[in-house]
Amino acid sequence: MADNSQNMSYQAGEAKGQTQEKASGMMDKAGNAAQSAKESSQQAGQQMKDKTQGAAESVKNAVGMNK
Repeated sequence: MADNSQNMSYQAGEAKGQTQEKASGMMDKAGNAAQSAKESSQQAGQQMKDKTQGAAESVKNAVGMNK
């Protein structure tokens, strides 16, 4: 009977370890996705800023304020 109990305990430990490893992997993927989204947002923001500055310079040039 001790063998069966030990085997069940071992299997429960194995299942717990596998679950923890899968959860850790999922958290890593979620963290990577969040970082990627953050970087994409920052790049988009920088592009918008650059375009806005370029447009402002064009307007200044057009009205003669950029001398």
